[in-house]
Amino acid sequence: MRWLILPPLLWLAIVSAPALNGQQASPGQTAAPVPQRSPKPARVYVPPTPPKVQQTPAKNVSAGKPASANLASYSEALRRYRHDRHTRFWWKEHFTTIVLVGGGYYYWDAGYWCPAWGYDPNYESYDYDGPIYTYGNLLPDQVILNVQRALKDLGYYEGGLSGSLSPATRRAISAYQRDYGLEANGIVDGPTVQALGLI
Repeated sequence: MRWLILPPLLWLAIVSAPALNGQQASPGQTAAPVPQRSPKPARVYVPPTPPKVQQTPAKNVSAGKPASANLASYSEALRRYRHDRHTRFWWKEHFTTIVLVGGGYYYWDAGYWCPAWGYDPNYESYDYDGPIYTYGNLLPDQVILNVQRALKDLGYYEGGLSGSLSPATRRAISAYQRDYGLEANGIVDGPTVQALGLI
């Protein structure tokens, strides 16, 4: 009898072969189907649907319509306006909000900024002696700047964006007010600011 000398790796293969084949079906049996794993669907981030928000109207859609009830009327602001000269102490006793804008002090009353005459005689340079409507905690020059920008976009104002209620700005406001059925007073009032779509 001949002995066969096999290398050690071959012996390992022969010894482990029955264990590997033990998982296979015998010749008379059919192999059990191997369950196929279905691939996992890819995860896709779907952002939540934003809540429906009422669209803000485009510019000038409210032109010619009465202003909302919450807008102070210019005639009421003009009636309340204090054109008299008073000392700084008097102004502080009667109004809680007084600001220096450009060349003059303004006090806030019922949604309008008004010149505070006499608050500081060194700062009494006002482009306009009357109430200027405000919204969103803006100062008078910021409101005027926004009005100038809106009028410029609509082709009514050709001057520079200065925040000053100059004669050119007042003419542009009057033209816009006439065209859109508002009181043509050349003033920055609530209905005009609303019609321009700024509030």
